Parts: sequence; C-alpha cells; structure tokens
Amino acid sequence: MPRGAFSAVALTAALSIALTSCSSSSGPATGTGAPAAKGLVVGVTSDPDTLFPWKATQFQAVNVLQNLYGTLTEFDKDLNVVPGLAESWETSEDGKTLTLKLRQGVTFADGSAFDSKDAKHSLDKIMDEATAAVAMASLSSVKSVEAPDPATVVLNLTGPDAALPANLATVNMAMLSSDDTEEKLNSTPNGTGPFTLSKRVPSQSITLARNDKYWGGEKPKAPTIEFRVIPDESSIVSAMQSGNVQLAVFNDPLVAQTAEGGGTITVAKTPQLSYHVLQLNARRGDLKDVNVRLAVQCAIDRKQVLDTAALGEGEVTGPITAPAFKSDPNKRPCPNRDLAKAAEYLGKAGKSGGVTVKAIVSQGEYATSVNEAQNLKAQLAEAKINLELEVLESGAFVDRWVAADFDAAVALNGGRPDPDGSYGRYFTSKGNLNKVAGYSSPELDKLFAEGKATTDQAARKAIYDQVGAHLEENAAWIWLFAGYTYTATTAGVQGFVPMANGSLQYLRTTSTG
Repeated sequence: MPRGAFSAVALTAALSIALTSCSSSSGPATGTGAPAAKGLVVGVTSDPDTLFPWKATQFQAVNVLQNLYGTLTEFDKDLNVVPGLAESWETSEDGKTLTLKLRQGVTFADGSAFDSKDAKHSLDKIMDEATAAVAMASLSSVKSVEAPDPATVVLNLTGPDAALPANLATVNMAMLSSDDTEEKLNSTPNGTGPFTLSKRVPSQSITLARNDKYWGGEKPKAPTIEFRVIPDESSIVSAMQSGNVQLAVFNDPLVAQTAEGGGTITVAKTPQLSYHVLQLNARRGDLKDVNVRLAVQCAIDRKQVLDTAALGEGEVTGPITAPAFKSDPNKRPCPNRDLAKAAEYLGKAGKSGGVTVKAIVSQGEYATSVNEAQNLKAQLAEAKINLELEVLESGAFVDRWVAADFDAAVALNGGRPDPDGSYGRYFTSKGNLNKVAGYSSPELDKLFAEGKATTDQAARKAIYDQVGAHLEENAAWIWLFAGYTYTATTAGVQGFVPMANGSLQYLRTTSTG
C-alpha cells in the first residue's frame, strides 16, 4: 500500500529537532560498573497517521506498529514464514482446516494474558466488514474461527489456501486483546511485541520502551527506540553527522550517497519488493476506457522515470515483484515507449485531441515521489495526455487514496512474498481495497481463487503469470520500477537486519554499542 499506502500526519517538525540531544542512558548496570545500553534514535520524515494496526497503510505507521504488536506467524530475514504467537500449525489433509497451537505465557503490554479467545476475537473482527480492516480480504477463505481450548485456534476454510500462513504474518493481522477498542488503542497501544509505547509528541517523535516480558527469547537490545520526525532525508543526514540520530532508512539514492560520502555513516543497500506505480482509477472519467489507459501505458518510458527520479537505482518491473512469482516486464502491450501506439489507442477511444488526468502525489512519504510525478507529466504531455498534479502532505494523500478520491495516484506500494497478499485485496471484486484499485474482472476473481487453492509452486507461478498479464493488458495500473532502501547507521550501531519487504522488525536486535 502507499508507503503508504503504502500515509502520515503533517510534516511540521522544526529542523531544530534534528539538533537536540537524543540518546539516553540508564546509568551503570547493577553489579558490573559498566554503562547501560543507550537508547536508539531513528530518523523518519513523517509521523504515524494511526496507531491501530488493522487500518495501518502508511509505511511509518507499519514500522512503528510491528515493534508493538505480534502476529500468529512471522517472516524471518529471508522472508520465510516462521512461528510467531503460534508456535506451530497444521493443515488438514483436505486443506479445509488450519489448526494453530499458541505460545503459552505471552502477555499484552498491560499485563493481561494472550490466549485463543484473543486470537479468535482478532480474526473475527478483521473479517467483519464494519471494522474496515485493510487485510480483510486475506481471510476470505476463512468460514469460521474456533477456540476449543486456550492454546488452540482452528480456522475452518472454504478450501485450501496456500497464501494464508504468509498473510497472517503482516502487522495488519496483529493479535489484539478482546478487551480493547480501536479508540483506546489509537492512544494507548496494547500489544505483545518487543516494545511498548513510552511517549508521543505529535509531529515530533514517538518513543518505544523495551518490553521486558517479551516472549521472543532474548530481550530487545536497546532500552528505548525513538522515531524522530525530521522533515526531509537530507536533514536526517545532518542529524546523523552531528550524533543526534543513529539509524535511518532512505529512499533517495542521492541522499544515501551523500550520507556515505562523509565517512562517519555506513549505508547498506537492499533490493525491495515494494514498487513505484502510477495507479489508474478505471472507474473515473476518461480512464474508464481501456484504450485511454493503454495510451498512458504506451506513452511512458519506465527506464527514464527510474533514471530521472532514482538515478537508475533499481529495475523496471511488472506487477508482481516477489522473487518466486516475479512478472516479466517485457510481457506488456508496450514494453518500450511507443508514442505512435499511444496515439492509436487515443484514436480508438475517440480522444485524438488528448485527455486530462488528475493525479495525486504524496510529498514526504518517500523521497522520489515528486520527481517521478514531474517526469511522468513531461512524458505524457508528448502524447497529448495532460497529467494534472496535486501534491499533498502524506496524511492528506492517504485519506484521498483510501477514499479512492483520485483519477490517478503516483505511489510507492509495499510488496509481499506472496502475490495473493499483495493483490487479492485490490483486484478481486470483493477485495476490501478494490475501490482503491479501481479495477476488477470475473477472470481475475477466478485466477485469484485458483492461486489460493493451489499448493504446487510451479502451478501457482503459472496462475499469477496470468494475473500479471491480465493487469498489464488492461492497464489497470502502470507499474514503473522497483528500487532499493538504504539503511544508514552511525558508528556503534549493531544487529540491524534490513529486509526486502522494508520491515524494521529487527530493531529488536539492534544496539548502539
């Protein structure tokens, strides 16, 4: 979702925040005389727009919440599905039952015990349309949830669902206490994660404290994690150089180069499953005509967008970025820019004189957004397609995005290891984010159902190849490129593991030396 969904509140933090002192020490460790571990300060460009995990689409909100909440399954550093709050699970022979055994002794931040009652409550509420949970469609195969004893949860399915274990690993599937409400959790998060909320100063910082009762073996290394809002990535570099921030994840390769060039900051480059995309709303205006959408597709040189906005750091992509299911970007109606073909499509639509498409753009959510939008505007103008840009603060962007209040949106969407988790909620007619996607079809409904029900990996790959081809041939969206994240750390920071899905879950293993 735009990373953002992919999302934030106003970026009004003064630059002076970057110059204030940040790290804290709790003094000598008892009996050793050695200084205690220091808190870690992470520089970010935006404040979380929500603290309710079932509705989080903004990257920064997700990054904070995945350190406060637990999920039934998790991803390891290689994006393999591993045990989380469920220490094991078993699928019945007919594939219609998934039985999960829960960990014992797990508690929420408020001290109350986690058990199957909470797991059943969470899954039932996520499936309830009234909740408006962004991951609702990921549970579309679940008919009912049972809690036969405190340590067991049984999911009764309509049929086999190969994607379900991976779908349960996202923070949008966080396990909540059955006693909590959305209103309460937006001010006082209550999760089973490695950290708890300590302090929040809106638009300035959010500080997490180590959860000494965390179930996951070793306690987190850092006593506190402060996410400090600094309005732009270049200012975060300055804060790191002055010693006030120890870790940051950049999207802009130029900023990453600047950071590393100073000699005091180390930068790790990680390929991402997330993808840059021009989202088209096929239910609005001229974009209702597939020929107009195909004209947009043929008028864009994706490599030029990549080179202009991200210094060529990445690769042109098709719809699916997950390595096991990766789309071939050459298998699309116009693999290369073709203005003659674009004109032909506009002619078929009866729009030879041109069209105007209004596009929303997020400023502050990720660094390359405005440059991408401006390059797209310049390219499309040569095909008589006027891309009228509206640049929004990231929180306002997400509000408009969730409401599908746009003709087009320049976005960075988070990718997932399984394509059903990536797109099932978008491009199926009953997907809870289909309004945002702006496109569905009976053929896609059938293909996604087959993809979930098929367990053979090669057969699933063939199915999702068809999904990708259908999306491209109908120009549902215009997939541009997949890039990198650049994890910058100062001297002494150890233990952080960057992940291809952009997760900051390994803040739990990070120390400041």
